[in-house]
Amino acid sequence: MLDINVKKLKKNAFRITKERGLTASRIRVPGGHLNVKYFDIIKNIADNYGNGTIHITVRQGFEIPAIKMEDMPKVNELIQPIIEGLHINQDEHGKGYTSSGTRNISACIGNRVCPFACYDTTTFAQKIEKAVFPNDLHFKIALTGCPNDCAKVRMHDFGIIGMTHPQYEKYRCITCKACVKSCKRKSADVLKVVNYKIERNHKGCIGCGECVLQCPMRAWTRSDKKYYRLTIMGRMGKKNPRLGEDFIKWVDEESIIKIILNTYEYVKKYIDLTAPGGKEHIGYIVDRTGFEEFKKWALKDVKLPEIAEVFTPIYWKGVHYV
Repeated sequence: MLDINVKKLKKNAFRITKERGLTASRIRVPGGHLNVKYFDIIKNIADNYGNGTIHITVRQGFEIPAIKMEDMPKVNELIQPIIEGLHINQDEHGKGYTSSGTRNISACIGNRVCPFACYDTTTFAQKIEKAVFPNDLHFKIALTGCPNDCAKVRMHDFGIIGMTHPQYEKYRCITCKACVKSCKRKSADVLKVVNYKIERNHKGCIGCGECVLQCPMRAWTRSDKKYYRLTIMGRMGKKNPRLGEDFIKWVDEESIIKIILNTYEYVKKYIDLTAPGGKEHIGYIVDRTGFEEFKKWALKDVKLPEIAEVFTPIYWKGVHYV
């Protein structure tokens, strides 16, 4: 009979399965972008150590099921090129993943492909990965290129929505109203014609870039600086699911990473280790300590851009089970 340390198995990013003696290997793909050369490695493991199938997870990683627990060391050796190729931090070469706490950081396809996206989601996801992984705390982080939110980031502890601060050059504008019509029909309706030129309501602008896409004269262009809308404490699960609420609008990359790292320290301070599996989700901790205590920790030593808008206080809505 196998002597299996279940806690160690899960920490090594293998899954407990319903079949005794079998496990599943989890493959991290931060940002969801993977060179196809690694498919050969995944196929080899699935064919020779699993049951010939893989599961593409909702978080854009892979799970290879039906691996015998005694084969875990060999599988860890085989996935080493994937770990190195994606520049994922690990403590010991050839021993697989050091943690499964922070879930794979997922992202929409971003501006490498999509014309609506305001930034390269994969690159930013990989940057966050380098900053936060490995870690044993259960965080969920997702990125989307624009306010269309194809990645459904408001269901996560941290949702990062791409924005652009549209730049307007009046001398190029021919007042065709293409931007005004598109903003009204597709977006926030924050543009209007004043004295034959366009005025934008900055307060209501969601930074989608629709004006940029529609302008035939390039009177509207994307800002050189990248900005984001940061949403926090969305969650699914059995108990009180809810969507994340806006925390900061027009925030920059470095501030987002610092806020996430600060939140790890906040959770270490307040987490209830008696919670099931010792993994209390962040939203429940914020509910317990209050939003203002979370905000104090999250914004410690954070230097926000001048145009950043912090939403406070925040009240979450959603399903509440009695």
